Amino acid sequence: MPAREDPNVHQLCGAYATRMQPEQFFSHVTAAILHGLPLPRQLRNDTQIHVGVVGDIGPIRMRGVIAHRLEKATIESIDGLRVTSPTETWRYLSTMVGFTSLVSIGDALVRRMQPLATMRDLADAVRDHRGHRGARLLRQAFASVRPGVDSPMETRIRLIIAEAGLPEPVVNARILNRYGAFIALGDMVYPDYRVLVEYDGEHHFGSVEQSHHDIDRLDEVMEEGWRVIRLNSSHLRRKATIVYKVRTALEDAGWRR
Repeated sequence: MPAREDPNVHQLCGAYATRMQPEQFFSHVTAAILHGLPLPRQLRNDTQIHVGVVGDIGPIRMRGVIAHRLEKATIESIDGLRVTSPTETWRYLSTMVGFTSLVSIGDALVRRMQPLATMRDLADAVRDHRGHRGARLLRQAFASVRPGVDSPMETRIRLIIAEAGLPEPVVNARILNRYGAFIALGDMVYPDYRVLVEYDGEHHFGSVEQSHHDIDRLDEVMEEGWRVIRLNSSHLRRKATIVYKVRTALEDAGWRR
């Protein structure tokens, strides 16, 4: 799901837009917030406004406004605000965020529900960024982006698993019962080993109905002989625990390095 937009940033952008030059637009961190993309906490809380322009940019003498001179830009409108496109926003953030965040943003762009881009769009952005600062990191991040992800937390867990040298799970794969009927859509799935890794986000505790649905869904999966590993945000502070749980489940199912 997209990150929550900071209403203060939207208000600041609205105020600044009244004095923007026609060739100016919002970019980088500001554009990411307006698009609802996931960012590291320190950037989500950044109240500086990032303004871009293609070609020469005149001095912007205003506290809290950072100017960027860009080679090219595809502009979209969000609530009347001129903003760089989602893929170009991802491209330009390659100089401001690390590998994990860049993969998380890429995953969010090609997410399962209401994606903002396609893998082809991201590939084009990587190609356009060749020779620019951040190009190598962008290329590396693109190689780890997977379409169909539902949350940045799922991305982080998947990267932790991959960095530990374990097989990469399939994202949001369909799980069928012994009769071939669909029973669940798994967050991170190992079909060959019948191992399911689930991230329990806030929505899992939003209502009694959701809780009952999750219990029944995972119970059906386990009845079919699957090992279910349930993780939450606390596990992200204990990477070794995630790796141990997944490795043990895979080894018990016959996986060998």
